[in-house]
Amino acid sequence: MKIIIINGPNLNLLGVREKSIYGDTNFEKYLTKVQVKYKNLNINYYQSNIEGEIIDKLHEVGFSYDGVILNAGAYTHTSVAIRDAVSAINTPVVEVHISNILTRENFRHESLIGPVCRGSIMGFGLDSYRLAIESFLNELT
Repeated sequence: MKIIIINGPNLNLLGVREKSIYGDTNFEKYLTKVQVKYKNLNINYYQSNIEGEIIDKLHEVGFSYDGVILNAGAYTHTSVAIRDAVSAINTPVVEVHISNILTRENFRHESLIGPVCRGSIMGFGLDSYRLAIESFLNELT
């Protein structure tokens, strides 16, 4: 099974930014643990702060991967273009958020992307990514 995790803006700062919300582990360290845990899966990773690059990556992998785990960061609430890219591809997408966006500022309560995703996972810290991986594995059973 081939899965890609795509992280959006500011998620390159995990481990150093707003630790009370996002924790103190950087994503690369967490990713290594996940890749070891799921060594039979091909788990790739991509991060960009640029909306168009995220769209390009979705187009690139959206017809050949088995799953996309997407944390679009702040673009979750603003990007019709990323929503349209998710709608345009065949690969199922699970939306992920480290924090529970429903308990944060009002402008974060609406996801433009969630309605076109297979599902959404939020509020479990970095473990939200593992839960998304499990959702793809559960399809096989």
